[in-house]
Amino acid sequence: MNVSSPNRVRHSYTQSLIASPEKVFPLLCPVRELDWARGWNPTMVRSHSGAAEADCVFTTPGTPDDTIWIITRHEPKQLRLEMAMVTPRRTVGKLEISLSGDGDNGTLAEVAYTHTSLGPAGDEFLQGFTHDWYQNFMEEWEAELNHYLSTGTKLPG
Repeated sequence: MNVSSPNRVRHSYTQSLIASPEKVFPLLCPVRELDWARGWNPTMVRSHSGAAEADCVFTTPGTPDDTIWIITRHEPKQLRLEMAMVTPRRTVGKLEISLSGDGDNGTLAEVAYTHTSLGPAGDEFLQGFTHDWYQNFMEEWEAELNHYLSTGTKLPG
């Protein structure tokens, strides 16, 4: 048995969104993200409802393997969502999203990703998973979602 300390990185960011939490929460779904997230293309979704739900499983293209995601917490009333993800031979991760109201019809979305390396490929991935990279990723996600919330369309590009 090989037991060692994890090589793990966690980053968190608070997005400011221009719609109520009740309008934002349903968009945090592997199917609904197709409406607003550029480059989002899940390769498979397993869901009884056809949307995000507890135990929904989906995959996204990866290198060398698809990342496997499972929604481990889906609480629309509490405006909380958590997903576990595994990219074989690279990383195991967790995505945590918590929404709260922000004044008149706005939302604060606390979005945190944690990745744990499974070996050399994971170590390499974590070297690039920096604070600056994550901040840029979150700002792009925030801009895409706000554009969709204000226009009903995906940002071009």
